[in-house]
Amino acid sequence: MIDFGFDKIALIGAVALIVIGPERLPRVARTVGHLLGKAQRYVADVKAEVNRSIELDELKKMKTSFEDAARDVQHSVDSVQTEFNQTTSEFSKSWSDAISAPATDSDAANADPLATPVPEYRHPKKNWRLKRGATPQWYKQRHGIRAKAQSGAARVARFRPPRPQA
Repeated sequence: MIDFGFDKIALIGAVALIVIGPERLPRVARTVGHLLGKAQRYVADVKAEVNRSIELDELKKMKTSFEDAARDVQHSVDSVQTEFNQTTSEFSKSWSDAISAPATDSDAANADPLATPVPEYRHPKKNWRLKRGATPQWYKQRHGIRAKAQSGAARVARFRPPRPQA
């Protein structure tokens, strides 16, 4: 950009004052300032548009690379899926062949552990109230655990001072 020093600006101002005159100089300076501002905004917009187009090109390149990577991953997943299906079919065929084979006496000795019935789950029926009731009385008394429930009125009556007899 053009480099203007203070001396050059002062020289241009003096020439403008002589040529234009002191009456019209402020209006011309204001107009020149507006035009310079518009020019700077236009240059900034052009720079921003160029930067956006460059970023858009980079994003398109990145998008194509991601799509290629996704296609490669999909291809590998498909190959793994076909391999898995083949293995599963081979296993199920060999399993069905092994099950359908006639049983011999040696097979009867080695009974299939999966064929034996598994006992059904039963809840242990533990009752926490029974455990709580199993606490010894001496322990409850030593640690201040109430063994008997009392109503509020009964507690007040228990700790009320005795009446003087008349």
